[in-house]
Amino acid sequence: MNSSTNYNLGLLLLRVGFSGMMLTHGIPKLLKMISGDFSFGDPIGIGEPATLVLAILCEVIFPILIIIGFKTRLAAIPVIITMTIAAFIVHAADPLGTKEMAILYLIAFIVIALLGGGKYSVDRK
Repeated sequence: MNSSTNYNLGLLLLRVGFSGMMLTHGIPKLLKMISGDFSFGDPIGIGEPATLVLAILCEVIFPILIIIGFKTRLAAIPVIITMTIAAFIVHAADPLGTKEMAILYLIAFIVIALLGGGKYSVDRK
C-alpha cells in the first residue's frame, strides 16, 4: 500500500469512526423528539426546542453526510460549533475528564474539516 492509499483509508476511518460514534449521541435525542419530548438544555438562549433540533442536525444529519463524504468540510463546521458549545459552555465549570469527550470530538471534526473527505467519499465522485 502506498502512502496515498494509507492517507485516504485514514480519512475514511476518521470520518466513519467519529461520525458513527456521534450518532450514538444524536439518535437518542432524535427518538426523544419523535416521542414528543422537546425538553433539552438551552446553553445559548435560543429555546429548548430549537436547541434540540440543532443538536439533532449536528449529531445525526451532518455526521451521516460526513460518513458518506458529501460536502464533508462544510458538514463538519456545525459539528465543530456544537462540540465547542458542549466543551466550553455546557461543561465549562466541569473538570477536564467530563469535557474530554466533547474536546476529542472537536479535535477530530476540525481535522475532518481541514482535510476533507478524501478519495473514498462522495465528494470525490
